[in-house]
Amino acid sequence: MTMLEIRNLKKYFSVQSGMARGSRKELKAVDDVSLEIRAGETFGLVGESGCGKSTLGYCVLRLLEPTAGEILFEGQNILKLNRYEMRLLRRQIQIIFQDPASSLNPRMTLQQILEEPFVIHRLGGRQERQQKARELLDSVGLDHSAAAKYPHEFSGGQRQRIGIARALALRPKLIVADEPVSALDVSIQAQIVNLLEDLQSQLQLTYLFISHGLPVVEHISDRIGVMYLGKLVEVGTSDEVCGQPRHPYTQILLASVPSPDPERARDRRTLSGEVPSPVNPPQGCRFHTRCPHVMDRCKLEEPRETRITQTHQVWCHLVE
Repeated sequence: MTMLEIRNLKKYFSVQSGMARGSRKELKAVDDVSLEIRAGETFGLVGESGCGKSTLGYCVLRLLEPTAGEILFEGQNILKLNRYEMRLLRRQIQIIFQDPASSLNPRMTLQQILEEPFVIHRLGGRQERQQKARELLDSVGLDHSAAAKYPHEFSGGQRQRIGIARALALRPKLIVADEPVSALDVSIQAQIVNLLEDLQSQLQLTYLFISHGLPVVEHISDRIGVMYLGKLVEVGTSDEVCGQPRHPYTQILLASVPSPDPERARDRRTLSGEVPSPVNPPQGCRFHTRCPHVMDRCKLEEPRETRITQTHQVWCHLVE
């Protein structure tokens, strides 16, 4: 069953262009993206910084209002909901932010942070909220004695566990995880990823997992979408995208992942040049300015979706 469906989503920002007063252009952060996320799965969204993946996640929660398109949660277009209806829906869709330090109120204790969702949504009495907070601490592996402490008294990994606990407070169905491990040490990353997997199994959660790290995304995701400059370039199962990548951008991203085996022959392909500006994206395929296989057609025509298998889609002239 499809839990989240995004149809032709666009998010443009108006930005100052040049020195002339009133001269403005559109920054196309997300440009005509469509995807589906099934109930109970983890959909990984990966790409370089600035490709629009976090913007897409914020649009799903309507923390940013989309410019155009549709976002359907269990068949309901959330962009047509009023403020009160959206407030109720947010019990079912929550977010884990990238930086656990800046996402937690430094003036609130852990107890207050975990009780806040229940206070905002007017759920339960004081004793019930305290009990729920203790249960949330248990679920993310923190001791009850930590409840009286403030965010600065915790390590980065512990703060991210608090962020996860807060996201779980209202028992959501869908969690948008916006780079939840990128600010953490590698050993702590593994603990947080394992925690997310355990919670998904226990609570039947669905994840939109946003990251620029392909190894993490490959490990946790059932399906993966690769974004470049506001557009999807490849979507497929984890095995298809990481084991049989068809888009040159995906292939180079995988080649850039360091190997722990010094004897293993390395793929030396790297990306050359800078990412073009989303204010003035290239004509045709947006990747053609950095693609090692660029053709004349790539500079003029935008690639269409090509289905390699029922689950594997690529937007590239090479595979049409």
